[in-house]
Amino acid sequence: MGTSRLKTAVLGASGYTGGELLRLLSGHPHVTVTTVTGDKSAGLPVTSLFPHLDAVHALVLEPLNIDRVLKKVDLVFSALPHTTAMEPVAKCLQAKIPVIDLSADYRLRQAETYEHWYGTPHTHPALIKKAAYGLPELHRTTIRRTRLVAVPGCYPTAAILQLAPLLAHQVIKPTSIVIDAKSGASGAGRSPALPYHFPETHDSITAYKIGRHRHTPEIEQELDLIVAKNSAPRKRKAARINVAFTPHLIPMNRGILSTAYAVLRKPMTSDDLNHVYAKFYKNERFIRIREEPTTISPLHVRGSNFCDICAVIDHRTNHVVTVAALDNLVKGAAGQAIQSMNLMMGFPEETALTTPGVFP
Repeated sequence: MGTSRLKTAVLGASGYTGGELLRLLSGHPHVTVTTVTGDKSAGLPVTSLFPHLDAVHALVLEPLNIDRVLKKVDLVFSALPHTTAMEPVAKCLQAKIPVIDLSADYRLRQAETYEHWYGTPHTHPALIKKAAYGLPELHRTTIRRTRLVAVPGCYPTAAILQLAPLLAHQVIKPTSIVIDAKSGASGAGRSPALPYHFPETHDSITAYKIGRHRHTPEIEQELDLIVAKNSAPRKRKAARINVAFTPHLIPMNRGILSTAYAVLRKPMTSDDLNHVYAKFYKNERFIRIREEPTTISPLHVRGSNFCDICAVIDHRTNHVVTVAALDNLVKGAAGQAIQSMNLMMGFPEETALTTPGVFP
């Protein structure tokens, strides 16, 4: 990109993810946010919605007019809701403007799967094949070559990262995976709704969408790819992994704690297990492997782009239990989007993302 700064737009900048994009990009030495959109808040300064960005951003929210946006930017971040991002993303690609989409609209590789889980036709199925799944630790090369990144969901980011080494090294039985995950209320977005009202969530924990959460096919898709990549051709089967995934809403603002269980293929020692993770994530800047599970907490990654992981063997039941923590708005959304942008644009991957979390 030379010495000039990359001009970017954030579509849907009024939500929590949009606010995190603006916060993190304010510290990026090669990027300037020139345009922000938010239909319901059009005409308002960004700081009226995000006072913490005062003296950092002086932008005013505009109604979404994608044709006008594309005339003045080099790259687009789309933080629009699921099912509404398809058209703006397609227009970005038609105009040859790279786009990083934080919705689910281009994550799933089969249009039929998307239509089943999201209940709406996919209007640009041909573009799905052009999208790179924006999990840099697994798809770095593809992200560098694409013009469309589909940023993973927050739950899938944690689940895939914690399970990938086990499947890649064929340590566990792929059909035995159970995922129990907890998320803070910001994962549901900023629009008011009764289940996320303070009296409804405080001093409570609730399981929801058991067996039907939209992130399920995303997790299965990526785990399938890992199994296929690391299996001999004659052993690759058409049957897909089916995970048992249960999300929970917990009374905190941000963060995910994901616990995954799987049956070992054969006995192994804790040292062998730790070696599997250390080898798989060697030199990965944003993955921190811990030996003690009590250190894995959303409290220790809040506001950061890190994912902390610990794996433990339960010898009595012949299971591996893995625990992962990340900030759903950073590594689970905006931070990962910027990490992917850095790869796409040839910037150092960690640019603007190395700040540690906020504690306590």
